[in-house]
Amino acid sequence: MKAAIIEKLGKTPKYKDFPNPKIENDEQLLLEVKAAAVKNLDKIRASGEHYASHKEMPAIVGMDGVGFLQDGTRVYAQGITGMIAEKALINKNSYTLIPENLDFNTAAALPNAVLGGAMALKVRGEIKPGYTVLINGATGVTGQLAVQLAKYYGAKTIISTGRNPESLEKTKRLGAEKTVSLKQEDSAFIAEIQNIHKETPIDLVIDYLWGKPIELIITALKGGGLNNFTHKTRIVTVGSMAGENINLASGILRSSAIEILGSGFGSLSKTDLEGFHKEVLPEMFQLAADGKLKIELVQGDIKDIEHLWEQKIGIGKRLVISINQ
Repeated sequence: MKAAIIEKLGKTPKYKDFPNPKIENDEQLLLEVKAAAVKNLDKIRASGEHYASHKEMPAIVGMDGVGFLQDGTRVYAQGITGMIAEKALINKNSYTLIPENLDFNTAAALPNAVLGGAMALKVRGEIKPGYTVLINGATGVTGQLAVQLAKYYGAKTIISTGRNPESLEKTKRLGAEKTVSLKQEDSAFIAEIQNIHKETPIDLVIDYLWGKPIELIITALKGGGLNNFTHKTRIVTVGSMAGENINLASGILRSSAIEILGSGFGSLSKTDLEGFHKEVLPEMFQLAADGKLKIELVQGDIKDIEHLWEQKIGIGKRLVISINQ
């Protein structure tokens, strides 16, 4: 079969021949892959800079994808073997059905963004109808999806932050009522968040940036000390595009009703992840099939993987590799 192969960590995948995967036990199924998204995690694993980087070479890149089971069923799954290939092995108890009216490329692009958006909002953030939600770093793929899902889950007011003015404006079309630029002076940013928080108290912050931006938001939300009651705000961090570490004084948490949680594989229980595959993802697939959930794609063929892998992808877009479509 043909596949996207790396022969050494840090090298660009190449379109090459590779042995067909062979089912080794009753827990495995063979998937005829039709599309797979290229995510930051895929690239970091291939670079050798991730704790779960590829261990044996040569290796097929890609962690998840969509395609046909041998009986013709259309499914999404994470791969036991690499997924940017004509065939892959998956676990027979861990796949999600894809609606007939949802195209494979969109189906391939959605799961990672849904994991970072829906699970952060619903499971870790415990969003409720009427909430005011701030999406910090809303201009990326997952941030844009989170804006749409916050609206879907009943948020009354959605605030988006980001650096790119055109992408910020796009979040308004997706459901955000207010946008706050991260390019302005720190004091102006803090004052703007404080004014919003005073008018419509922020219940939930979904954070894709961490680093300095979240420090500024915490500063804007912090309490004023003795006998100064503050509104309860839950901060759920999903990513760290602006830095892995922050300065956080103990007094800020003692004087504020701020809660800080994370959302990711380590923070989600086995039950949460089962719910993701059986309930959340099928619901999101159907929303996309009905035209109620949007994700912008850059599409290319596996034959061009070497060029596509190195291509600079625009803000808010997901690269999807088509395979024999």
